[in-house]
Amino acid sequence: MRAWVLLSAVLWYLTGVKIYVKLHHNSPILACMDFKRAKKETVDPTYTWIGPNEKPLTENNRINITKTGKLKVKDFLEALSGLYTCTLSYKTVRAETQEETIVKQRYDFMIFAYREPDYSYQMAVRFTTKSCEGKYNDLLFRVLKKILDNLISDLSCHVIEPSYKCHFVKIPQHGLIHELFIAFQVNPFAPGWKGICNDSADCEDITNRNILQARDRIEEFFRSQAYIYYHDFNKTIPAMHFVDHSFQVVRMDSCRPGFGKNEGLHSNCASCCVVCGPRTFSPDVDVTCQSCISIRIYGAKSCT
Repeated sequence: MRAWVLLSAVLWYLTGVKIYVKLHHNSPILACMDFKRAKKETVDPTYTWIGPNEKPLTENNRINITKTGKLKVKDFLEALSGLYTCTLSYKTVRAETQEETIVKQRYDFMIFAYREPDYSYQMAVRFTTKSCEGKYNDLLFRVLKKILDNLISDLSCHVIEPSYKCHFVKIPQHGLIHELFIAFQVNPFAPGWKGICNDSADCEDITNRNILQARDRIEEFFRSQAYIYYHDFNKTIPAMHFVDHSFQVVRMDSCRPGFGKNEGLHSNCASCCVVCGPRTFSPDVDVTCQSCISIRIYGAKSCT
């Protein structure tokens, strides 16, 4: 469980606290009181919450404020990000004189919307070949792409940006051979991918689950190719075959427009796509928010 997702807990004030709320989820319950004060009696407390727009927060279908000053924001959106401030006012009473003194304390919470990054996988494999010339290399390349696409099509994933190059490779004790170095990316956004979302606001949870399955299927496919090569002794080894242990895979993250990664600013949510803050924007599926001094909102997708 991620430490910054405290949906069922009460979050007492901590100095400089940053809170990360997953898009379309509820915020943790924020207490307008520090833990030390909560263990003491408080006379005639009143609570005033100010939102990111610097206006007092009032109860509505998203904002819930209890009589004891606890705040919860429902169905959190990009535009709800920002500084939340609560002022606690209470009285101290001198027992001998009944003299009253009003005390005020302010508590600040920086809240940021985030979403999970979208996963894709960069993969690479190698196949032996008779020669770097001729049509068979291109045929193998096209057949392999078709096999992989068919293998993962039910997951709304597909192979993109495939490429290959042929190289001479010196193998210890085996001389010089030709090999095809094949690279491709497995992407979870095949045509019609939105149909798998079932109206879910958090579709990246679904697409990421599918792309993980696609990765596992492809890895198993190449593992089976190596098994066939080593165990099918009754057949002649084909000139073009998978090179064992050549399969490589690297996960690549991307963020939706309006979100980006910033490990320096959001170290407690370094792997998250956090909403772009004021003076920044993200127009595409990159992983960084770009600068734009004219922007004053959270989650900007363009510099306007």
